[in-house]
Amino acid sequence: MRILLVEDEKRMSQALVEILRQEKYEVDACYDGASGLEAALSGIYDLMILDVMLPKINGFEIAKRVRKKSIRTPILMLTAKSELDDKVAGLDSGADDYLTKPFQIKELLARLRALSRRNINSSGGVLAFGDILLDVNSATLTCRTNRQSVRLSEKELHIMEYLIANQGQILTREQIAVKIWGYDSEAEYNNVEVYMTFTRKKLAFIEAETKIKAVRGIGYELRCFDV
Repeated sequence: MRILLVEDEKRMSQALVEILRQEKYEVDACYDGASGLEAALSGIYDLMILDVMLPKINGFEIAKRVRKKSIRTPILMLTAKSELDDKVAGLDSGADDYLTKPFQIKELLARLRALSRRNINSSGGVLAFGDILLDVNSATLTCRTNRQSVRLSEKELHIMEYLIANQGQILTREQIAVKIWGYDSEAEYNNVEVYMTFTRKKLAFIEAETKIKAVRGIGYELRCFDV
């Protein structure tokens, strides 16, 4: 799971990054609102942690602009203020939850776990699109029409998760590469092509009508041609 952390207090940010990585999260950190907004709009994150008081663009504004782009990624807002109006403002801007500084790490991790469960649409880890079901926990892809199933590799699973979470949108090769392999990875774009081929073969194996459509010069999107 990839998290975007936007926090301008560098010592605090570095401490949070270290803790989150120990918890097996992948984390990218930004130290101002402008770079945070750019990262947030990439659409590659599973969760976002936004401080309210940021240089250039505040956390409320980042959340508003993210939601205007129809990005549904859960947002946890960090605020040094405990007044009710500030909490309401955060939720009204599009945040899903808020945490007042100072906070206990255990509480932060609990909030993140709750938001991550919510991000799987309360379906017990099963995502649906067209005629397919994706069981995230068992990495199993099933055709709902004929009940045929196939196991996915780790990268294939992440690709299907990302496509289903962004159904109706075209994802660029760059977005997919960064989402699946990460900013610091040396993965080339042809890795995307290779794993898209593998994933398409798995869809064909279960005889699903749902296909991964290549959009020339742009990227890929998930389509169901019969359901």
